[in-house]
Amino acid sequence: MADFRDLRIVVIGAGMGGLGAALAFAKKGFKHIGVYETASNLGFVGAGIQMPPNVVRVLDRLGCWEEIEKEATDVKETSIRQGSTNVELAHVDMPDVREKYGFPHCTGHRASLAGGLYNGCLKESAITFHFATALQRIDSYAPTAKLTFKAREGEMYQVEADIVLAADGIKSVTRTQMLADALGTVSEEEDTGQAAYRIMLKRSEMLDDPELLALVDSDTVVRWIGERRHIIAYPVSDHQIYNLSTAQPDINFASATNATYTTRGSKEVMLGVFREFCPLVHRMLNLVPDGEVCEWKLRVHKELPIWTHGSIALLGDACHPTLPHLSQGAAMAIEDGAVLAECVSRTPLGETDNTAAAVAKALKVYELLRKPHTTALVDMASFSGRTLHLGEGKAKEDRDRAFRENGKSGSVPDKWASPDVQKMIYSNDCVKEATENFDKLFASLV
Repeated sequence: MADFRDLRIVVIGAGMGGLGAALAFAKKGFKHIGVYETASNLGFVGAGIQMPPNVVRVLDRLGCWEEIEKEATDVKETSIRQGSTNVELAHVDMPDVREKYGFPHCTGHRASLAGGLYNGCLKESAITFHFATALQRIDSYAPTAKLTFKAREGEMYQVEADIVLAADGIKSVTRTQMLADALGTVSEEEDTGQAAYRIMLKRSEMLDDPELLALVDSDTVVRWIGERRHIIAYPVSDHQIYNLSTAQPDINFASATNATYTTRGSKEVMLGVFREFCPLVHRMLNLVPDGEVCEWKLRVHKELPIWTHGSIALLGDACHPTLPHLSQGAAMAIEDGAVLAECVSRTPLGETDNTAAAVAKALKVYELLRKPHTTALVDMASFSGRTLHLGEGKAKEDRDRAFRENGKSGSVPDKWASPDVQKMIYSNDCVKEATENFDKLFASLV
């Protein structure tokens, strides 16, 4: 095959990673991109999401950032507070993020980010969506992939592809079968012991409370921390919604024997989980309507031995699910797609019988580029969560003392807000790294 643009690309999953990957490949000139999604439509549900400079850099290259930014909040500062008293432990100003890294750190609604990516995809004639269609099995990995899908109201059918990008999330069917077929192993889930509530309060509900109104009208991310639990909150949707995401001990799912990741929650139980927190927090939690409490189990997997096999590559939560404490989950998935597109577009394709081997090597280069970086961030998110959730004792006293330094040493215990960590993550240009290192890495593979 003389022209990489003729490669047939299949994307499994239309979440952030799948949409980003499809759009990245289209922008590189690939002409045949099919996106297969189990859901009947995207739905655009969910809560708030953070969009740090490292992913905004990618979204800008993809041509969809301008639309997304219209409803986003440009974060200027973060306040870390004791959950029980609302006393501020640290205040980190972030007024010059745009100047430092070339792009802002924003918060927004997941629907805005997904919608921006989806609208970008709809403008690309190369991308075709297949909704209500689920992957049944992988029939072959090389020289071309053969996949069996089933439409919800139809028969099973087979699709051939030169490249398969599996963005099918933490429950990835692709990952499960790929590891079994390639290595005779399974991906091992790690019990994080944590669950989360995701809450969205309307600005109109906060108008009569000056303290709450000040929060939704601010450009501040606030984190209230306590023993084994915390709440992080920020405005989204042009300051019309205040988003709260929590982390607390996993009680409701701990004895579950099935693969359920969400459950309908109890408002009374939720209030009890944060009973030691301050009145300000309780005034917000009390705004949640009865019957609209939903709790998520926070799950991760042990580091995978491989991300690619033949013509198939995993990305996003399918290969590196993470706790949300660094706010990098969606960012890493979108970056994965951009790096995959860069690597495949740089692949030297020779005769037809060498195409499959060249593609497999290019996918392996993607793994070599992304795995160390994402593994470090996954580990750091877990570490930061443990630090935030300390109970009484010397470790907590040392942590709070470090908080009071307000980052003067270049570091704070909340790694999301820590200037040194921000510099490491926000300055990372994943596409530039791929362009600079692809040829060397590609040549190093047998």
